[in-house]
Amino acid sequence: MDVVHRLGRASVSDVMTALSGNPSYSTVRAQLRVLEEKGHLRHEEEQLRYVYLPAESPHKVRRSAVKHLLETFFEGSPEKVVEALVGRDGDGLSAEELDRIAQLIDRARREGRRR
Repeated sequence: MDVVHRLGRASVSDVMTALSGNPSYSTVRAQLRVLEEKGHLRHEEEQLRYVYLPAESPHKVRRSAVKHLLETFFEGSPEKVVEALVGRDGDGLSAEELDRIAQLIDRARREGRRR
């Protein structure tokens, strides 16, 4: 799905070229079909082939993925996600990344996005 989002539109061959390893045509086609069935992609026919396009914006897809990650691995706790990213000793991120996260938290507080 990431490949289709990056390219904007992609055939099975385009996706195969962008992936690492050597996936088979049928495997990639099957994955794209599953993603389409789930509503993540849609397709158009172009010269007897399917060209896949994102069904949702990258922003919406990211939010959905983060929500799934949060619920699946972190018991729905944003605090546990931050702890996993930052690490208990702060070695997980650079000083610049920590500053940027602090700015995002400050902005959320100012805008009243607290629980």
